[in-house]
Amino acid sequence: MDHIFIFDTTLRDGEQAPGASMTAEQKYEVALQLSRLGIDIIEAGFPISSPLQFKACEHIAKNLKGPVIAALARAIEKDIDIATEALSSAENSRIHTFIATSPIHMKYKLKKNPDEVIEMAVKAVKYARNKVQQVEFSAEDASRSDLDFLCKVFEKVIDAGATIINVPDTVGYAIPAEIGNIISTIRNNVSNIDKAIISVHCHNDLGLAVANTLAAIENGARQAEVTINGIGERAGNAAFEELIMALDVRKDRMPYKTNINTTQIYNTSRLISNLSGFEIPKNKPIVGENAFAHESGIHQDGVLKHRETYEIMTPASVGKGGGTNLVLGRHSGLHGFKSRVTELGFNLSEEENKNVYKKFLYIADRKKEVYDEDLMTLIIDELGMSNPTYKLEYFNIISGNKAVPTATIKIRHNDEVFEEAATGDGPVDAIFKAIERAIGTTAKLEEYKVQAVTPGKHAMGEVKVLITSNGNSATGRGSSTDILEASANAYVNALNKLLLLKGSNQ
Repeated sequence: MDHIFIFDTTLRDGEQAPGASMTAEQKYEVALQLSRLGIDIIEAGFPISSPLQFKACEHIAKNLKGPVIAALARAIEKDIDIATEALSSAENSRIHTFIATSPIHMKYKLKKNPDEVIEMAVKAVKYARNKVQQVEFSAEDASRSDLDFLCKVFEKVIDAGATIINVPDTVGYAIPAEIGNIISTIRNNVSNIDKAIISVHCHNDLGLAVANTLAAIENGARQAEVTINGIGERAGNAAFEELIMALDVRKDRMPYKTNINTTQIYNTSRLISNLSGFEIPKNKPIVGENAFAHESGIHQDGVLKHRETYEIMTPASVGKGGGTNLVLGRHSGLHGFKSRVTELGFNLSEEENKNVYKKFLYIADRKKEVYDEDLMTLIIDELGMSNPTYKLEYFNIISGNKAVPTATIKIRHNDEVFEEAATGDGPVDAIFKAIERAIGTTAKLEEYKVQAVTPGKHAMGEVKVLITSNGNSATGRGSSTDILEASANAYVNALNKLLLLKGSNQ
């Protein structure tokens, strides 16, 4: 087989990164974009972990056609039952069940011996196989497991009905040669391996997740588990965009096929960055701002003479235009606006289109030039505000170098309106304190970041915040030509997420 199946776990493993939580509506929008991208399998969540996870998984399974929809479940019958229920409406469904197989995990986490682990794994796969179309089994911490034992587990679960067996480098411990050897050993020593696809799931703790995934593919793995922008727990997972473009650019060494539409990579990356609150570093391969920039005179000269002297792929190949493009103005109609939204890779409802269009007209009246980046920011703002618990309606600031910064705000919650005022160390601090008073909750501000979305003195400003409360963390974002308004919206957005998380954990 020369086809590589792409299993995206952005909505499950990626969302486990602190502060990266999304609403069910946002998860569905991401799933739609992953489908446009050509993802084969979308891991929609871990349904038993919370009502929010269940709701998002169920919504995606019911409404998204095409990709296989997977749900994670421990090797426990209750987990599998809940996952089955969440996937009940899926066109193509898969339960992804797992149990740890390394000596350290079996001894200290599971407190079980190897025979008990095999028994649990086989029982879980047998239980799941008649409930959904596909069963995938993962041997958690496989890279630190005894190879003979690992082969034995895989042989047993394949006999039990698993058609995909996954090799996770759970703590990002392995190096490429080790991963290659593990995959090769499984291929040569598991007698019934011809009945299953070998998958690999690599974490990036040593910065080797993509390299390890490529090594696994070269040695026989035919499913790669990835996340957009490499987000995930700790240092994250194998980055989808890096893996795909490595396979695309180096077909001379890796002549494999995927179903991925690479021109959707850039928009997908931006969508995940904005919804998760995780910024894309400027030097990030493939999708970073500097990925196709050339400042050195020698490099510029070479690129101008012949692009391939210093570029191994084009910006267009990943869906990145040749710069910041002016797209619309204040006289643009709703039809042209909706057409541009679709071209940018978004599939908004009529109500969402109208809401974003109103915001667009407001921005178009306040700045002369409206760019693609502005429009994407407005769209993602709308997606981030889906069914908000609290909504900022008004704010006023009194501040100066000899005045005490004071904020007055008005917040709506359903049919109720709350007005509060507060003072602070500065205008932003005053706004945040007034918002907390109105909502009746407090949080610790861990990060506050401001950046311009587009160039010029009339640029839209984008604010991102990370807040924590009672062990939960959430990111919020807001954008406006007024940075104080952007800050207020970002904080309300983050507090809404925290309240949602608190409710889902009860």
